[in-house]
Amino acid sequence: MMSRSQRKVEHIRHALQAGQSGRNGLDDVSFIPNSLPNISYGNTRIETELLHFRLHSPIVINAMTGGAAATKEINQRLAIVAREKRLVMAVGSQMAALRDPSVRDSYSIVRRENPDGIIFANLGAEATTEQAREAVEMIEADALQIHVNVMQELMMPEGDRDFTGYLERIGEIVEKIDVPVIVKEVGFGMSRESIRRLIDAGVKAIDLGGSGGTNFARVENLRSSEPLSMFEDWGLTTAQSLLEAGEYQMKGVSMIATGGIRHGLDVCKALAMGAAAVGMAGSFLRLVTDSVDSCLTAVDAWHHQLRVAMTALGVSTVDELRQVPVTVGGETAQWAMQRGIDLKRYAMRGL
Repeated sequence: MMSRSQRKVEHIRHALQAGQSGRNGLDDVSFIPNSLPNISYGNTRIETELLHFRLHSPIVINAMTGGAAATKEINQRLAIVAREKRLVMAVGSQMAALRDPSVRDSYSIVRRENPDGIIFANLGAEATTEQAREAVEMIEADALQIHVNVMQELMMPEGDRDFTGYLERIGEIVEKIDVPVIVKEVGFGMSRESIRRLIDAGVKAIDLGGSGGTNFARVENLRSSEPLSMFEDWGLTTAQSLLEAGEYQMKGVSMIATGGIRHGLDVCKALAMGAAAVGMAGSFLRLVTDSVDSCLTAVDAWHHQLRVAMTALGVSTVDELRQVPVTVGGETAQWAMQRGIDLKRYAMRGL
């Protein structure tokens, strides 16, 4: 049986090999051009609010790794980027450290490198309330991500097969721990039905984790002697997930858009569709394995691209960006029609 530490390293290797599909659905989303924006690029501001946090940037370094000596350097480099660019950072699942204290340092290095930053702890939905508290304490976390990855577990040779009680455990953790809880999908998207059940359980923030980025079904197929390739297209895209979440964004629930975000225009589209923040993982992983400097340069480029888009739209803040009209076409529009989602309310904003 492969150890958790070995599995963590293997996941990193296969994630880099698999790459990102790029099919996040955001190419189906378009802005209405503004020929008279009447603002200055220099006056654009990209701060945003997530839960009670005021974020310097909407870009979140999302959960990737930890749990092995080889992953410590990756988390250390990511923490440096988070510190230098004032980004929120989430660590990968800490269950490995709860079961093997010798790998705790691969997570706690993040807080040592970024003592004043906003950091999210991370566990799977199988975790108990006590494990949730311990994960938060391990890195002095400001919030806890609970990831749900049913399809990945089913594809994983050593993965879980019993998902009984997930929702009840999430609800108990929300009620009993002292930091906010964010429920996070890992690349298969989130439907209205799932979002509604999480909100009913008390969850105030959801990372939609749509397809388009690292395909964990493909990652597990690369690890398996009996791959199930027919499941590699499973799930909802990032754009579809944002549309599914639309009615709940208006009710004060924070949504994070994750899944194949490629550049600042993708960030802009996700924010315009209601996301409070935008998570990126695969892009950071590929860059940070090269160097911290390349990662820092990329963040500056993404911020610049976002501000270019905002200036062209005539909006100076993220709040204003959520009021601009967007149109949805292609496969995403066809799918939305079948799901009874009204796209006109996005296209007619501001009129």
